[in-house]
Amino acid sequence: MNKKDYYEVLGVEKNASEEEIKRAFRRLAKQYHPDVNKEPDAEAKFKEIGEAYAVLSDSEKRRQYDQFGHAAFEGGGSSGFGGFNAEDIDLSSIFDDLFGSSFGFNFGGGSRRKNSPSKGRDRLVKLNLTFEEAVFGCKKSINIDLNETCEKCSGKGGFGEKTCSKCNGRGTIVAEQRSMFGIFQTQTTCPECGGLGHTFESTCNVCRGSGYTKENKEILVTVPEGVDTGYQLRISGKGEAGANGGPNGDIYIEFNVRKHDFFERNDEDIYLEVPITITQAALGCKKEIPTLENNVVLEIKAGAETGDKLKLKGKGIKIPNSLRKGDLYVILNVVTPKKLNRKQKKILEELESTGLQDESIFKNFEKCLKK
Repeated sequence: MNKKDYYEVLGVEKNASEEEIKRAFRRLAKQYHPDVNKEPDAEAKFKEIGEAYAVLSDSEKRRQYDQFGHAAFEGGGSSGFGGFNAEDIDLSSIFDDLFGSSFGFNFGGGSRRKNSPSKGRDRLVKLNLTFEEAVFGCKKSINIDLNETCEKCSGKGGFGEKTCSKCNGRGTIVAEQRSMFGIFQTQTTCPECGGLGHTFESTCNVCRGSGYTKENKEILVTVPEGVDTGYQLRISGKGEAGANGGPNGDIYIEFNVRKHDFFERNDEDIYLEVPITITQAALGCKKEIPTLENNVVLEIKAGAETGDKLKLKGKGIKIPNSLRKGDLYVILNVVTPKKLNRKQKKILEELESTGLQDESIFKNFEKCLKK
């Protein structure tokens, strides 16, 4: 089933600003809220709007979507993309953040409470690599500070749990207001328990009630062969601790690859400029050149010119998570000597007098001059 373009879903242009995207989302969310809109497809449309906003309001996800479309979020963490999955979106959280809990809509079939399990926060780490480390793959260690579940209180934040007396365990307070149009109800988060539905007799002195402690973690990253600048690797379940028994978030490693002194990369292909003398170009030669793995002897045919491109198939870079390799392209650069000794100058003058050049090329140029 083909998904509709996220920009079309929100009715904005592809160059829309963050504020324009947010305004469009607010307007459509109110229009298609299932409590207001009773059309059969209102709930599906409501979720579609939330999914589009979750992607386009995040600068990194939006960049990936602009480049790869919906394919950027398919296939999980094995791809070179962020590993984002539409099913992971907490739509209720998105709507609550923008509109407040009174606007809330039940996406899961049951009452949404702050003490329900939720996935931990994802983290992004940028990692620098040399050209060789990116091409051949390597193992790198990273250090990152993460929120871990407090061991003393098991992530609860306190001891002696008891039902909140203000909301009676619901986590929300409903207030009624009478007007000439009828009775209106407003639902807000309980200020006493913060929406948890319970309080504690004492607060944990280790995490100070947060349920988390900050810990520095060393994580070994296996860098696959062929990564490039901007490539993201997903390490599942190694991010921030989840809440109330929820799963940990993920860590995304984004690579930045330093340039090589001689090789220039273009996706899986690499380019190498090879200088040759004018005599090597005229007579042809065998030239030893470097590749990614070893040196090889390249045969250059007589009559070579600057800009000639020679292809060495399969001598490029391995595509991540694939067996295929790119190619190595050798670009010839015929170097004209700037300083000649007497003997070299004499030899070249004698060579010029033999009429060595291709007469047809020069005659065509002379015709151009006469016009």
